Amino acid sequence: MKQRRLRDLQVSAIGLGCMGMSAFYGTTDEEEGIKTIHHALDLGVDFLDTAQLYGPLTNETLVGRAIKGRRERYVVATKFNYRMDNASPGDMSTVGPQDGSAEHVRSSIHGSLERLGTDYIDLYYQHRVDPKVPIEETVGALAELVAEGKVRHIGLSEAGPDTIRRAHAVHPITAVQTEYSMWSRDPEAEVLPTCRELGIGFVPYSPLGRGFLAGRFSSPADLDEGDFRRSGPRFTGENLEANLRLAEKVKEIATEKGVTPAQLAIAWVLAQGDDLVPIPGTKRRAYLEQNAAAVDIELTKEDLARIDAELPEPAGERYDEAGMKSVNL
Repeated sequence: MKQRRLRDLQVSAIGLGCMGMSAFYGTTDEEEGIKTIHHALDLGVDFLDTAQLYGPLTNETLVGRAIKGRRERYVVATKFNYRMDNASPGDMSTVGPQDGSAEHVRSSIHGSLERLGTDYIDLYYQHRVDPKVPIEETVGALAELVAEGKVRHIGLSEAGPDTIRRAHAVHPITAVQTEYSMWSRDPEAEVLPTCRELGIGFVPYSPLGRGFLAGRFSSPADLDEGDFRRSGPRFTGENLEANLRLAEKVKEIATEKGVTPAQLAIAWVLAQGDDLVPIPGTKRRAYLEQNAAAVDIELTKEDLARIDAELPEPAGERYDEAGMKSVNL
């Protein structure tokens, strides 16, 4: 597996998003999830992404079980933001409001360390920017965790360019995580250039367009009950019909290249720069193997130009109205 650097943190060229092993994407199989995390090491994939919110709490516990006895071989990223004081594992209705206060930063780390079964987090993200708390306060508290050895690197998720600059002025930000793929290219306008100006790594999540670009479903009915995509703006109604044409074009180009649509989507993200480390999520070993193989796919300038020219614009926002208000802050 090729390696890349997120600022001063070395990781595999692609990571493994673990969220779907526990939450949001329908049925789960914890044992298969653990086997997938173990198999990731066989493939050289050592960068794991989880969060307190996933489950809630259950995904960190699953990852903790998987890395037990081999902790030093993984680079583990997790995220905090929402109050978990009264959260019950697996019950999203018990999650509290977001809180970027210094007090919450200091208190939230202990739960993650316990669930993950470790005494340090390699990369600790603020999951969403709390507009009620100055980013300087949040990052100042995160810097204290770095000084204490509980956190090795700091990250932000779905932060806007001004927030990134202010945060980086307090303590070096190692990585910014944002949705980015062939159908979610808005970071190219400001967020990605800001990261590059400051020397911050970039971690695209959902590089497969939440699985849609992989051609694994064509209707909400193809998804499990409880899968949040069933009501997503891009997966329903007229937006779905328009986006199916986009997915068909991805499939057409992939077939001509002799690769899967998922591999083409990941290879496209990797081709956008060596400072990008996508984290495609999967809960199955077979898909993990396909995703990992994408690092060896070379897209020519002509391939990239064709994708730019022929791929339709996606229809619909990536989140519902409430979700969109929490990104790019």
